[in-house]
Amino acid sequence: MPSDGAPDPGPEYPGLLAWPQEALEESFVALGGRHFHARVAREQLLGKGVLDYDSMTSLPARLREALKTEIPLLSGTCTRRVEARDGTTKLLLDFPAHETGKGGGVEVVHIPPLGSKRGQGATLCVSTQIGCPVACPFCASGLDGLARNLQPHEILEQFAQGRALGELRRVVVMGIGEPLLNFENLALALEQVHEHMGLGARKITVSSVGFPERLHRAARTQPRFQLAISLHTPDDDQHDELIPALRGTPIDEILAAGDDWFQVTGREGTYEYVLLGGTNDSPQHAERLVGRLGGRRATVNLIPYNSTRGLGYHRPAPEDVEIFATLLREGGLVATVRHSRGADGAAACGQLRMHS
Repeated sequence: MPSDGAPDPGPEYPGLLAWPQEALEESFVALGGRHFHARVAREQLLGKGVLDYDSMTSLPARLREALKTEIPLLSGTCTRRVEARDGTTKLLLDFPAHETGKGGGVEVVHIPPLGSKRGQGATLCVSTQIGCPVACPFCASGLDGLARNLQPHEILEQFAQGRALGELRRVVVMGIGEPLLNFENLALALEQVHEHMGLGARKITVSSVGFPERLHRAARTQPRFQLAISLHTPDDDQHDELIPALRGTPIDEILAAGDDWFQVTGREGTYEYVLLGGTNDSPQHAERLVGRLGGRRATVNLIPYNSTRGLGYHRPAPEDVEIFATLLREGGLVATVRHSRGADGAAACGQLRMHS
């Protein structure tokens, strides 16, 4: 039972980040604290990555002891940690069942900078769903299907866990799940990120396969993040195969939604393209991609496939990646090649799953 007349948090508030600010402040006061202590605790958790009340020494000792009993700090549990040779760290976070669906795990990846950028802050990759309904055949994230959307506090807890590993310079919402299918919860979480972590719109990139109607609606909310659309092919038939959730949606319709995003938000989009050896990495694919994207203010981010056992795809040869990038640049596009991180720890793009 709650002590000292504190409100019972109940199942709807399974962790501190799930509480509305006003209700949280009232509970802190009932436990012997002050209203501002609720904000201090939230900022310690999100802004500093302090994952236990004992370490929140800016709070009174008696309040810390009461909080440990009455208000759980986190709803999820870190059940596994894997560190790759390059310093990339992957955490498996398990969340309990929710009224919207069953529980399960998601993976969050902390990617520290290398070389001359060491010490400048890491990149954090977070998830938006337990499982993924898009079911791209080359991606491990959709192998177990979709369990449910993550709640705003569950998305935020990934940020807190990542911040506990070190300073964050950039965030990519490119983990498990399709962000546009959980846009409302993601937007609520990002409001807290902007407020308590100091990460502005230019520091956050959200990756989507580009559901056109959802992109149109999202643009009109003036979201504070950069957009990356996962395209992966210039051909409609192959797009149906590689992104089954958008089967029957013409690529031109997705590109039009991307153009609308730029016109409404004023922010250029990025088109992501996973290069699958022998599948979509030919010079002819590159030439057709130039034809699709020519004249647009956008960057193409090429991602050489990170091999995942049992999926039947393989990484392209380095020379094929270079030829593809060169043809895009000669066609007037800006093309970058992503350097894979954490592959030996199954933490690279396309390797994340609900369970490890």
